[in-house]
Amino acid sequence: MVVHRDHHKLSLVYCAFVHCPSKQGAKPQPAAQFLMQLPLPLLPSPMHRQLLLLLLHLFSFSVSFSTFTTAAAASGSPEVAFLTQWLNTTAARPPDWSPSAASPCKWSHIGCDAAGGAVTSVTFQSVHLAVPLPSGLCAALPGLVSFVVSDANLTGGVPDDLSQCRRLAVLDISGNSLSGPIPPSLGNATAMASLILNSNQLSGSIPVSLSNLASSLKDLLLFDNRLSGELPESLGELRLLESLRAGGNRDLSGSIPESFSKLSNLTVLGLADTKISGPIPASFGRLQSLQTLSIYTTMLSGSIPPELGNCANLTNIYLYENSLSGPLPPSLGALPQLQKLLLWQNSLTGPIPESFGNLTSLVSLDLSINAISGAIPASLGRLPALQDLMLSDNNITGTIPPALANATALVQLQLDTNEISGLIPPELGRLAELQVLFAWQNQLEGAIPATLASLANLQALDLSHNHLTGVIPPGLFLLRNLTKLLLLSNDLSGPLPPEIGKAGTLVRLRLGGNRIAGSIPAAVAGMKSINFLDLGSNRLAGPVPAELGNCSQLQMLDLSNNTLSGALPESLAGIHGLQELDVSHNQLTDAVPAVFGRLVTLSRLVLSGNSLSGPIPAALGQCRNLELLDLSDNELSGRIPNELCGIDGLDIALNLSRNGLTGPIPANISSLSKLSVLDLSYNALDGGLAPLAGLDNLVTLNVSNNNFTGYLPDTKLFRQLSTSCLAGNAGLCTKGGDVCFVSFDANGRPVMNADEEVQRMHRLKLAIALLVTATVAMLLGMIGILRARGMGFGGKGGGHGGGSSDSEAGGDLAWPWQFTPFQKLSFSVEQVVRNLVDANIIGKGCSGVVYRVGIDTGEVIAVKKLWPSTRADAGTKDDGGRVRDSFSAEITEKSDVYSYGVVVLEVLTGKQPIDPTIPDGLHVVDWVRRRKGGADLLDPALQGRSDSEVEEMLQVMGVALLCVSPTPDERPTMKDVAAMLKEIRLEREEYAKVDVLLKAGGSPPRAATTSTSSTPPCRQQGQSNSNSNSCSSSSFSGMIYPSSKAKSPFD
Repeated sequence: MVVHRDHHKLSLVYCAFVHCPSKQGAKPQPAAQFLMQLPLPLLPSPMHRQLLLLLLHLFSFSVSFSTFTTAAAASGSPEVAFLTQWLNTTAARPPDWSPSAASPCKWSHIGCDAAGGAVTSVTFQSVHLAVPLPSGLCAALPGLVSFVVSDANLTGGVPDDLSQCRRLAVLDISGNSLSGPIPPSLGNATAMASLILNSNQLSGSIPVSLSNLASSLKDLLLFDNRLSGELPESLGELRLLESLRAGGNRDLSGSIPESFSKLSNLTVLGLADTKISGPIPASFGRLQSLQTLSIYTTMLSGSIPPELGNCANLTNIYLYENSLSGPLPPSLGALPQLQKLLLWQNSLTGPIPESFGNLTSLVSLDLSINAISGAIPASLGRLPALQDLMLSDNNITGTIPPALANATALVQLQLDTNEISGLIPPELGRLAELQVLFAWQNQLEGAIPATLASLANLQALDLSHNHLTGVIPPGLFLLRNLTKLLLLSNDLSGPLPPEIGKAGTLVRLRLGGNRIAGSIPAAVAGMKSINFLDLGSNRLAGPVPAELGNCSQLQMLDLSNNTLSGALPESLAGIHGLQELDVSHNQLTDAVPAVFGRLVTLSRLVLSGNSLSGPIPAALGQCRNLELLDLSDNELSGRIPNELCGIDGLDIALNLSRNGLTGPIPANISSLSKLSVLDLSYNALDGGLAPLAGLDNLVTLNVSNNNFTGYLPDTKLFRQLSTSCLAGNAGLCTKGGDVCFVSFDANGRPVMNADEEVQRMHRLKLAIALLVTATVAMLLGMIGILRARGMGFGGKGGGHGGGSSDSEAGGDLAWPWQFTPFQKLSFSVEQVVRNLVDANIIGKGCSGVVYRVGIDTGEVIAVKKLWPSTRADAGTKDDGGRVRDSFSAEITEKSDVYSYGVVVLEVLTGKQPIDPTIPDGLHVVDWVRRRKGGADLLDPALQGRSDSEVEEMLQVMGVALLCVSPTPDERPTMKDVAAMLKEIRLEREEYAKVDVLLKAGGSPPRAATTSTSSTPPCRQQGQSNSNSNSCSSSSFSGMIYPSSKAKSPFD
């Protein structure tokens, strides 16, 4: 095309393809160079600019096209040119793909028609190509029938022009990194039989136009992408469709279209791990060809339609992790081909149908985590192929039918967490293939059958938390494949059999919470694989055998709550992987072995409640991974080693209470910056508390009953600390209000200038004057009351000030009272007395009643009216014949649990007990109780935590509300509180682990994913290590183990 330039017109020459002639006979010159030589106007018009853009576009196209044509010209085959051009940038191009080849038909990965003239297939599987899908595929390879490039890391999108492949029957581009939408134009590829797009990153909705492939499409695989929206109703028109899989697209929603019941050739329907909701259509009963129904981990609801019993070819039903309800349809028992019926974690109710005994092909039946009731049908024993019978976490009652022993193919039998009673049938010993037997947390009784020792393939046996009696069958320790034996919390007795030393394959042996007696046999050294040995809470006596040091794989050792005696063997220091050691509440003597400092992996060392003596070994400071150290309630002496303060990981607790420790608190204790609980009570420690000022993370502190002196650190913890946590230190300033709090410098010296000292002395004098005034007032009041008694005003029905409307006062006569001000305020006795009415009660305890008192200055104070000390014994009569009420009892371990609850509420809400930001002047207890808990009550700094952490904090808030119950008898003890708090923490951790386990499997389901049991997370035996109040650390004798209600593989 030539346009001549005349009178400011542009003359341009465009030459087809790439080259343009410059002169006759001269070599062609590149188009770009040619354009550079063309004359252009000085001021190009808009039209000129458009022409230039057009030329540049044409030039860009011509370059790529010329490359293709050049290659085509070189090889003589446009197919060779296209294919080599597609893979010219990847190192994975096959070496036999020569650009100069005359035809690609002899290349690897290429198939041609019988005549050898046209490419019909391209196949790359698990070859790392890392290139985009080519455009123009159909134009370059018009005879293409199959294009399979899977697991090849293809990138980019799916080209729209694939629909132009009129003969394309198989398109498999699965397992790549393709993104973008599925082109609706694929609905025009009318020869398509298999459209396989799974395992990519495709997004958007499923095109409705795919229904146009009704005459050809048999397989539609879209699973594991990022598709969203609803399932198109039009997919029900694909009358030849055999496989429809769209699971793993977590944003697919809506209900299952009723039209799917018209897919009469459908063999596989997979919609798992989506947001599909609603019921399973009853019309699915018409799907006579259906073999696999896989719709697990979705939002299905309603009942399982009985019509599914008409799908005679059903082989696999995966409907677990939904919200299905109602009974199990007996009609499912009419499916002769059914091999796997997995319905766990729904809300199914009712009994297991007797008809399930007709499922002669059944291999796996998992109905766990539902609400199924009734007895286990004996008919299940007629299932010759049954390998997995999992019924845990239901409401099943009755006994274990002996007929189950006829299901000789059984590999897993899981019956845990039900209400099954009676004996364990000895006939179960005939299950020669059995590998897993779980029946924990039921109501089983009687002895463990000795026939279970015949189960040569048994790997895990858990019968914990039942009422089993008798001895442990010695033959169980001879099973060569047994790795886990858990018999916790039964009533087993007798000694540990010597055969225990032959259990070389045992990894976990947990026998805690029984009545096992005798000594620990030295033969335990034979357990070379043992990882967790739990013999706690039994009646074992004698020494801790030194042979335990030969159990080199041991990580957790629990011998607590027995009557073991003697010294701790130093050989335990040779177990280099030991992480938890608990020998608390025994009768151990002698010193704590210094060689324990070699246990560098130790995280929890609990030696409390023994008679250990001597100093605390400084070598324990080498246990850098220690999180909890409890040496309380022993006879230890000497100073607290400075080395303990160098344990960086000590973040849970340090409990040294109830010993004979002396000397000051180490100055470097502030290095324990992560420590949450510190208990130094009931020792003979002296000096000041300044070193504790730097422990910012402390939640619980008890330094009572020592010889500490001086002022208190001016920190939030000390200002909120109960006086009982400081009591018993004669030289410690605890009752002077603000006077007692000072700041300390880095050397532990009080920081105070002259003005502050003057103010402090002034406040101290004022406090003393106030105390004297209050004392005089009390004396005058006492005299008045005594006179009133002498005048007979204390009789029944008297209303002259001596009477009391408080039901907890113990009678109709007002008792003498004492008035002790805890704040530096100007108020009179009368201002306090007139507010001591029921309407102002904040809380009640065994030691008295706490009132909210507003005084004339507008300030609000808390006043505690104590019960008279003369009324110590509840339920007895005093000299006047009056019966004292239950609230006049001596102060018990529950008396100050109320204070602990208040402290917990302060921590969670970030508010003071009487906080100006709380509406209506409510106390924090009343405010939380009135609001009935809720995440909005949490401190804003805590509300941004993860959902699981917020849930845990709300459960802790519930425990705190139990602590501040208005009735003391309804409050838990501190030991119970500690157990509940540990259970909350561990339950979250275990369910988090379970969530991962349940979702880890794709299709189909789990094998052996129910759990074994564990001990309660906190021992209930033994005494608390210190006084039970809000500053107490309660007991750390129970090592923390997983929750007994979680589901995990073999625990």
